[in-house]
Amino acid sequence: QVQLVESGGGLVQSGGSLRLSCAASGSIFSINTMGWYRRTPGTESELVARIFSDGRTENADSVKGRFTISRDNPKNTVYLQMNSLKPEDTAVYYCYSLVNGRDSWGHGTQVTVSS
Repeated sequence: QVQLVESGGGLVQSGGSLRLSCAASGSIFSINTMGWYRRTPGTESELVARIFSDGRTENADSVKGRFTISRDNPKNTVYLQMNSLKPEDTAVYYCYSLVNGRDSWGHGTQVTVSS
């Protein structure tokens, strides 16, 4: 069984920064894509950023130039550095990973940006 555990969420003022981390643990044979989604009440999940096993990244247009995704393969960990945060970035952020050929999700971490 594989677990994804997020950390690093919290409350920050507009213009501030936060760094999210997500570590995968358990019986891991392979990890391909890792990424972050976010959801606000009444909306569908939005892909924020993802990073493939070869290091290529994709960012949502809404976070380009502000958020950076990275990964540490030996640690099975993905990071999301969020700078210049805006109130509209407020959401629950979920870690995602394709582990052992199957989708795995974290429980989510709340990010709140005050104006």
